[in-house]
Amino acid sequence: MKIAVTGGSGKLGRAVVAHLRDGGHEVLVLDRVAERDESSLALDLTNYGHVVDALAGSEAVVHLAAIPAPGIVPDAATFENNILSSYNVLQAARLVGIRRIVFASSETVLGLPFDVPPPYIPVDEEYDARPESVYSLGKHLEEELARKLVRWDPELSITALRFSNVMAPSDYAEFDSWQDDATLRKWNLWGYIDARDGAQAVLRSLERGAPGFDVFIIAAADTVMTRSNESLVAEVFPGVEVRGELGEHDSLLSIAKARRELGYEPKYSWRDA
Repeated sequence: MKIAVTGGSGKLGRAVVAHLRDGGHEVLVLDRVAERDESSLALDLTNYGHVVDALAGSEAVVHLAAIPAPGIVPDAATFENNILSSYNVLQAARLVGIRRIVFASSETVLGLPFDVPPPYIPVDEEYDARPESVYSLGKHLEEELARKLVRWDPELSITALRFSNVMAPSDYAEFDSWQDDATLRKWNLWGYIDARDGAQAVLRSLERGAPGFDVFIIAAADTVMTRSNESLVAEVFPGVEVRGELGEHDSLLSIAKARRELGYEPKYSWRDA
């Protein structure tokens, strides 16, 4: 396929672009910061006309570009940029005839930073979104936008991937600094995702291309901690219902649905690095 990737210069974006190209796909990178070559295009996603022009001729879109977290710019700027960019990408894709769209949602819609404990552990896609920041609220609304667009256009395939905290191999050196304090990473249930496994999930979603809207949590198979899950949950979330087996170090951001429906299987762990 010819695939347009917004935000292809970011940490996750670089891994996605490399993985798609390794799979034989032609990739056009759309980013405010872009190389000056035939496979990249500098683009402001808040300009709808420019987005339509840039997407024309592509067969699929991977939308990763965003202000990636709260607190980087004022909340209003985060909301305006992320919501408008996502609307422009999804609507422009429909206009030019693109039927397969994968976009980056976020683990934050699960209730991060879990100052209010989750309803149960491991968390999954089955409970209502719990945005606790303007950034997270925007991600929730992007999911709802996608859900409504496929109701208008039933043959459209839109997949939202709720990525955990994206890590590159160079980030793994930091993990030792978290081991003595369980609360340092409780904000996302001690989760993470290797960027290369994130790229795998993107490609599997594109290949699946099932009509309609769907959402998946995408995380590594394990936590960032050497301590057992039983110990971590007992200390930090003692009153929260545990559903099923926690496993010794299994991800508490459930990837069961992604495994079952996408064939997603993480290959990378900080423990191997």
